[in-house]
Amino acid sequence: MLREITNELRPALSLVVLFTLLLGVAFPAALTGFAQLVFPFQANGSLIRVKGQPVGSALIGQNFAGKHIVAKDWFQPRPSALTGTDAKGKTIPTPYDASESGASNLGPTSKTLISDVTARIAAYHKAYGPGRVPDDAVESSGSGLDPDISLANALRQAPAIAAARNLPAATVTALVNRLATHRLLGVIGTDHVNVLKLNLKLAGMKQP
Repeated sequence: MLREITNELRPALSLVVLFTLLLGVAFPAALTGFAQLVFPFQANGSLIRVKGQPVGSALIGQNFAGKHIVAKDWFQPRPSALTGTDAKGKTIPTPYDASESGASNLGPTSKTLISDVTARIAAYHKAYGPGRVPDDAVESSGSGLDPDISLANALRQAPAIAAARNLPAATVTALVNRLATHRLLGVIGTDHVNVLKLNLKLAGMKQP
């Protein structure tokens, strides 16, 4: 009886061990090795480094905050609606917190959403002057971690940032256009700029 049970279990246990080694060890190791060889930047989190030290990821937005709602000496990312809780359990804003991801989930008739967008529009006009405000400048992203802004948004910010840094407006505008990623085949996606990459290049610009 025991021999019969052993004979039946042996093939099953052998298959468990075999597929554990194959799919749990060999395949992940091979896939990791392939990714490190062919796509090392992406496989390691798309980290951007300055002097060998990581300063962020090209895939995750950051908060470039200043003393005001809009810091005019840096290009500002898309608003983030992420929230967390403090030590007392109170809900607090945690923009661009890479440990979580999500949106406000507020509907178009939400008074809170309308109030937030209205305040963002007013702040944008104060910082960058009158005119049409790009949607991504006042509407938070679905992830709360969007690393890019539209090209239109970046170009609208450029003159004010140039003035704040005592740089020629044409120079900052040229920087935006040089770092822009355009629509695939001219129709797929949106013209956009990575904010972290843009601000790192901006930080390296010297005043005339």
